[in-house]
Amino acid sequence: MQWAASPVRAAAVRKSGLLRSAGIGRVRGVRVDMQGEVAPFRHRAAYFAFDRFPSSKGSAVHIGHMADELFDHYGGGLLGVLGGGGLPRYQREGEREIVRFEEQIPNLIDRAEAYSAWVAWHLRGHLDTLELCHVRDPWSALPVVTAEGRRHRVVYEVNGLPSIEMAHTWPSAAPSTLAKVRDLERLCLERSDAVVVPSRVIGDAVLKLGVPHERIHLVPNGADVPAPAERPGDAPERYIVYVGALQPWQGVDVLLRAFARLADLPELRLVICSSVPERRARPLRRLAERLGVDQRVEWRFTLPHAEVAAWLANAEVSVAPLTACARNLDQGCAPLKVLESMAAGTPVVASDLPAVRELMADGEHGRLVAPDRPAELARAVRVLLEYPDAARAMGGRARRRITDGLTWGHSRSLLAEVYRTISP
Repeated sequence: MQWAASPVRAAAVRKSGLLRSAGIGRVRGVRVDMQGEVAPFRHRAAYFAFDRFPSSKGSAVHIGHMADELFDHYGGGLLGVLGGGGLPRYQREGEREIVRFEEQIPNLIDRAEAYSAWVAWHLRGHLDTLELCHVRDPWSALPVVTAEGRRHRVVYEVNGLPSIEMAHTWPSAAPSTLAKVRDLERLCLERSDAVVVPSRVIGDAVLKLGVPHERIHLVPNGADVPAPAERPGDAPERYIVYVGALQPWQGVDVLLRAFARLADLPELRLVICSSVPERRARPLRRLAERLGVDQRVEWRFTLPHAEVAAWLANAEVSVAPLTACARNLDQGCAPLKVLESMAAGTPVVASDLPAVRELMADGEHGRLVAPDRPAELARAVRVLLEYPDAARAMGGRARRRITDGLTWGHSRSLLAEVYRTISP
């Protein structure tokens, strides 16, 4: 049995108030709505994620593949995710059920605690039959690992550590709050039977949190090699592309500054396929205006995944300008924008970060440049534009790199082996 956690650490988390989420009711004065559909099945498997699904974000692509593998393995299951945006609260697809948490609570911690209470409520109807539960964040993990009379195994998939990420997504978070979240992470990791990580970088971060090496399993993110895609009808004649979200650590501001250095290529456009709504692009659009590149930057927002693939496949270069912040260095994941660009056969110019080096080699599949340096980023893009034959060769080798070991099929096979390893 690996479920026993440190009594001191468990007591610290309980004292912090974060364990309140295992109960149902009011969370800091917010009434948690538990009047949704009650899942009629008694499932053997469940997957919970504090993320909206489906959505245009890369995390939704990942959730879809991982949940598919779990439910194929167990002949169905319960998927609990965030809702909103017109998504139904309850769906049934054969032997699979989807339930969505819909409470709109502005404060992140309040919402996370309310979500944990919601997970606990949905979990109770399956505790007698549940064999394995897969979670991807501490808010999902807490009620799963602390369930009374627990008999199920738990796979904790660590794509990020909130104790690190919150310092960037919520800069006003007090150090004491981040310390409590770190205690919560340790508790959930200690009580999990297996920990899945998408990169060695985040695997090392988990190891430093006290998880035994033998319990950590590397399951990289993947990409499917797409069929040839028609050029989007509104595509510029020549363009480079960025795909993803717009948080500061993504480095889109660095990309805009680099693009300003390519002003001698007036026919070249930068297409930004944003996975988040237009309102979140306002600061970056203002920056583009100040740099004088706004007329050469084209924005596309929350496109379906298939349309994004077409923009990637027909670009001359794809750019992944991740910054050298703790969020990318201390817990670096396998960025889908890099993998999907490689799968499309499009040469990538990416920041030279440890997690990116796990996926691609400089000069072999694209170019790696020092992060946060617009001049170097612009220079690398320019070289690929000036030597299209070499760029195409890099793109071809990148696609083969995906085919040889970084498809979603490879990832799912590794995950299936984790499930087999911990099954009774």
